[in-house]
Amino acid sequence: MLGIIPARYASTRFPGKPLVDIAGKSMIQRVYEQAKKCVHLTEVTVATDDTRIYDHVLGFGGSAVMTSSDHQSGTDRCAEVAQQHPQYNVIINIQGDEPFIDPEQITKLAFCFNDKATQIATLVKKVVDEQELFNVNSPKVVINKLSEAVYFSRSPLPHIRGQEQQNWLNSFTYFKHIGIYGYRADILQQITNLPISSLEKAESLEQLRWIENGYRIKVAETELETHAIDTPGDLKRLTSQIPE
Repeated sequence: MLGIIPARYASTRFPGKPLVDIAGKSMIQRVYEQAKKCVHLTEVTVATDDTRIYDHVLGFGGSAVMTSSDHQSGTDRCAEVAQQHPQYNVIINIQGDEPFIDPEQITKLAFCFNDKATQIATLVKKVVDEQELFNVNSPKVVINKLSEAVYFSRSPLPHIRGQEQQNWLNSFTYFKHIGIYGYRADILQQITNLPISSLEKAESLEQLRWIENGYRIKVAETELETHAIDTPGDLKRLTSQIPE
């Protein structure tokens, strides 16, 4: 399996965040080192369109590749790199803004591909509080009995009819999406050629494009929390969780 960490410099809310220093190491170095701990990944590389990130990764001894600046998503960036590595049948897309990612999460995702029928895989976690349930920045996932995603939404689904919203968590087990993906290599190339779909436009969630076009997304449940750093404020709140 090939692990790819998409990383771009031009973030609207946090420009240059892959290179931000976190207790002596950059964010991208911490993600890279955590990913390298996963024994199921034969190779890990950073995919970027910025020479500052590329040079930095090579500087700490990591692997990096320059990609097109025209990509609209990390999935597209992964697809370009995957084309250069036809020896890998499964690609793992690791978020470049989660410096505390646990290698066990990558392992759990990798196990999904023991099933030859798995096309795409991702992780979910049970929603534990009301604030999380109604947070539009935390997409929720509806899952079928085959452990496949039926739908992703920024709204809590399903709607519990006849119940006050503060009681919904007592009436149904909700799951939130953990944004790490795995793809069969051929499926990855197919989904990056799909046009933007109506559901994707409505929710601003890329994975709805895949579902709307008939692709199946396997989900595995994790009990581990993830902490993406989207803003400088996120970084300040999470620095206390840096491993010793």
